[in-house]
Amino acid sequence: MKSYHLRSGAGIDGLTLREHDDPRPAFGQVLLRVHATALSMRELLVLEGDYPLPVRDDVVPGCAGVGEVVAIGPGVTRVAPGDRVAATVFPDWIDGPFGLDYAAQLGSWRDGMLTDLALAGEQGLVRLPDHLSYAEAAALPLTAVTAWNALTGGRPALPGETVLTLGSGGVSLFALQLAKLAGARVIATTSSPAKAEQLRELGADEVVGYRATPEWGAEVRRLTDGRGVDRVVDVVGDLAQSLAATALGGEIALVGHWLGADTEGPALSSAALFNAGAVVRPLAVGSRAQFEAMNRVVASARLRPLVHREFGFDEVPEALRYYGKGGFVGNVVIRHS
Repeated sequence: MKSYHLRSGAGIDGLTLREHDDPRPAFGQVLLRVHATALSMRELLVLEGDYPLPVRDDVVPGCAGVGEVVAIGPGVTRVAPGDRVAATVFPDWIDGPFGLDYAAQLGSWRDGMLTDLALAGEQGLVRLPDHLSYAEAAALPLTAVTAWNALTGGRPALPGETVLTLGSGGVSLFALQLAKLAGARVIATTSSPAKAEQLRELGADEVVGYRATPEWGAEVRRLTDGRGVDRVVDVVGDLAQSLAATALGGEIALVGHWLGADTEGPALSSAALFNAGAVVRPLAVGSRAQFEAMNRVVASARLRPLVHREFGFDEVPEALRYYGKGGFVGNVVIRHS
């Protein structure tokens, strides 16, 4: 078998591809043949040494992968050979609120999914919806679960409410699709007319161009007759504009520190946060229970993640460079087989 390994802080050029003996599952472990891995900004942050959680040198990168169970160790009861499964990003986070006890993450502290064969504890696996291909399902463990947590982890989005999504990355696309399934009105921001059209095709009711309208918070409030939106899924970290767009008592699900980047500008005062009257809820992906709840909705609605482009397993460095340039809508996926 072959697997990629990283050197934290060495970037994409620090990746190496090595051969290993095929592993065997021990008690409670499952051996997966990985079929697809989805890329994200998180992978680039890990490689550059700019990630908020610990990164172990020589670890196998890639936190969002799916595959087939090919062997199980003694004591395994949750899955069987032949099952199509996803590995959860935080394998120890089964349910409830996040805590440091669950912080060991695939692709940074534990070996991830950019490998031919992966060992996983059975508790960190969930079955895939039957209607999805492996390439489509690879987007579920990170971006889809994050979007689900953003919409349901606080006060769940309700029919008739308005949700604001920022940009056209994986989390925002899922948030748009899931919010529409919940019966919400969705306003999206984006950088170009071409992306705006794609977002409308996915269901966005209104689209605001943030380059043409830098003060997009005020424009979003205008589109809601001055009330503001009930929820913002902020993957950018632009809290000033998100607060400007949010209704009194609304919620900002802040995932920008993990998957986006902090924006430049004056620091927010405690008075500005108080006067906005909104709840700011930072979050990191989600638990296995949230993943399984989301999968039931995905399966019932036959929702399909948007795959922008696939790369081969031997093209991982090229794929990461492509991802880093941005400018696309949809998921970039590594096809293992």
